Amino acid sequence: MPQVPASEARDNLAELISRAAYGKERIILTRRGKSLAAIVSMGDLRRLKKLDDDTVLAEAQQDGTMSLADLKVERPG
Repeated sequence: MPQVPASEARDNLAELISRAAYGKERIILTRRGKSLAAIVSMGDLRRLKKLDDDTVLAEAQQDGTMSLADLKVERPG
């Protein structure tokens, strides 16, 4: 994954957004050589959200704290 300093990203934001959205590239933003954030496509973000939702559902079911039906009411899509 390409890494781009945050200061450079400010100057090239439109290009970076296009690379993520249309080129399906994941871009890591850095400051002083440390990773801060990432620019990803909406498809990637949707997959991350679904993964997070599925993990929460599985953990709650395993703990027995809530039923699957309760969780679906609590966490609408």
